[in-house]
Amino acid sequence: MTQGTQPHKTSTHPHKKVPVSVGEGGSAKTKSASSADEEAENRAKARKGALFLGFVVVVYIMYLIFSGQMGQFVAALGSVDLGWVGLAGLCFVFYFLFGVIAYGIAVYLDHDSPVGVRDLMSVEASGIFFGNLTPMMAGAVPSQIVRLTRTGLDVGEASATQFTRFIMFQFGVVLFAAIMLVAKLGFFFQTYGDIVVLNLIVFGVHFLELAALFVICLCPNFVMKVGNALIDFLSKRGVLKNVDHWNEMVNVQVLEFSAAFMRAAQDLPSMGLTLLVTMAQLASLYMIPWFVLRAFGIQADFLNCLAAGSMVQMVSTAVPLPGGTGGAEGSFYMFYGGMFGAANINAGFLIWRIVTFFAPTIISAPLLGLRSRNRSHSIYHRVQRIKGRLLGTEKSHGGHGGGATFNPHKSNGKRN
Repeated sequence: MTQGTQPHKTSTHPHKKVPVSVGEGGSAKTKSASSADEEAENRAKARKGALFLGFVVVVYIMYLIFSGQMGQFVAALGSVDLGWVGLAGLCFVFYFLFGVIAYGIAVYLDHDSPVGVRDLMSVEASGIFFGNLTPMMAGAVPSQIVRLTRTGLDVGEASATQFTRFIMFQFGVVLFAAIMLVAKLGFFFQTYGDIVVLNLIVFGVHFLELAALFVICLCPNFVMKVGNALIDFLSKRGVLKNVDHWNEMVNVQVLEFSAAFMRAAQDLPSMGLTLLVTMAQLASLYMIPWFVLRAFGIQADFLNCLAAGSMVQMVSTAVPLPGGTGGAEGSFYMFYGGMFGAANINAGFLIWRIVTFFAPTIISAPLLGLRSRNRSHSIYHRVQRIKGRLLGTEKSHGGHGGGATFNPHKSNGKRN
C-alpha cells in the first residue's frame, strides 16, 4: 500500500500508521504478535462453532428417531445414485478452484507480489474453514488476511487484496440473485407464493451491505469523518471498549481499502474478469442441489435450481449462527421441499449439507498449512516466462508493469 496516503490525526493517534513492511525493525514482532492473536481468536471461534454444529447434528438425528422418520430416511439414502453425488462434489471442487483463480487475478496484477499459488489455496481454504464455523462467516476475512500477511505482504496490502476480493464476491452474490429474481420471479411467486417477499427483504439487506461497501470505496473521507464522530460519541459514553481497534479501522483501513479498490477499478478488464470468475464460482455452488436431485432420480429444471440456490445462500448467510444453522435448513426445505418430495427431502438435505458444508470444512483444514516455497518469482513473472516459452520469445521481465492493482511489496530488497 501507499504509505504516503496515511490518514490524518497522527498527533492524536500516532500508533495508527501501518508499518511499511514486516522487515522493518520491531514492526515485524508487532505484526507477528497481532497475527498470532488473530489466529488464536479465530481458532477459538471455530472450535465453538464446531461444537455447536456437532450438537445440531445430534439434535437432527434425535428428531428423525423420535418423529419416526429414520426408516424413511435410511431407505431414501439407500436409493441414492453415488455417481451423481460425486458430480455434486466435483461442483464444489470447481467452486474452490474458481475462488483461487479470482484471488490469482488480483495477485497477477501486482507484478512483484510474493503470493504464490499454494498460498492462494491456503487463503481460499481458510475462508471456507473459518467461514463455515463462525456466525455469518465472520471469521473468513480475518483468517484470510492473516494468511496473506504470512506470504510477506504487510497488513495494509493483505487487507487491500482481501477486501477487494470480498467486495467483488459480494457484488457477484447480489448480481447473481438479481438476475435470478428477474428471470424467475414468476416461478418464485407461482411456486412459493407470498413467502418470496421474505427473500426480497433478504436481497434488499444484502444490497444495502454492498452499497455501504461502495460508499466506503468511493467516499472514504466522508466515512472517516462520520466514523471518527461515532467513535468519539460512543467512547465518551463508555459503550466502545476497544477504541484503538476502531480508530485503526476508521483512520487507516478505510483509506487503504478505498485506495486499493480505486486502483483496481482503473483496470476494468481485470475487474470484469474477476466478476465473471466469481459468477462461475457461485454457479458451481448453486447447481449442486440439481445434481443431488438427479441422485434421487428426480428430474428438475436446471435454472429453477440455480435460482433457488441463490435464495438459499442469501438466507443462510443472514442467520447469525455458525453454518447458517436454521436459515440453511429452513430455506432448503422451503425452496427444494417440493422438488424432492416428502420421502426424500431429509436425505436430500443431508447429502447437500455434506457436499457443501461438512466435507469442505473437514477437507479444507489440512489445506490451511499450504505455503508456496519459492517466492523469488511472482505469479506474473512465471506466467510471462511460460508465455515466452510458448511463443518462443522468452526474455527477462522486470517488475515495472503498469496497471498493477497493488503497489509492489519490498522488504529491504528481498522477500520474506
